[in-house]
Amino acid sequence: MRVLLISDTHGALDPRVLAQARECDLVVHAGDIGAAGVLDQLAAAAPRVVAIRGNNDVAAKWPRTDAARLESLPVFADIALPGGLLVAVHGDRLPAPTRHSRLRRLHPHARAVVCGHSHRLAIDCSGQPWVLNPGAAGRVRAFGGPSALWLDADAGRWAVTAWRADGPQGGPVPRRGAGA
Repeated sequence: MRVLLISDTHGALDPRVLAQARECDLVVHAGDIGAAGVLDQLAAAAPRVVAIRGNNDVAAKWPRTDAARLESLPVFADIALPGGLLVAVHGDRLPAPTRHSRLRRLHPHARAVVCGHSHRLAIDCSGQPWVLNPGAAGRVRAFGGPSALWLDADAGRWAVTAWRADGPQGGPVPRRGAGA
């Protein structure tokens, strides 16, 4: 199964990230979506979309017409994938210096945790579960350009690859997570 992990669009999904969504089986958005239009774009591009609420996904920051969609978003999601469980949580409620270790303690049943909030691309496979941050898939604080992570999951092995729109030919960047 090919999973595109994204986060922090803040109401504007970069079209190059949207093009990546057309190549996957599932998109997981780890919060700070910003508007229902982002979810609509993803739903038109990918067979399945799972999205969670971030700290900026509040009524005061979303268009009023999107209130019902906003209210329907969970604050976390457990996503069963071939070979294990992926947990999606925004990560804003955990302090940055200990975020990864705390996510591991909070979700020991997961094979990987995808989080957002920092807008910083990170693949941390140094412990279990892995902690994956796809960076920002929009225009707001996209350090180094809009980014995403590819998670290839099958029953025996998971592998993670970073993707950055402003990387070499708008593609994989030299950040490859360990496969396991």
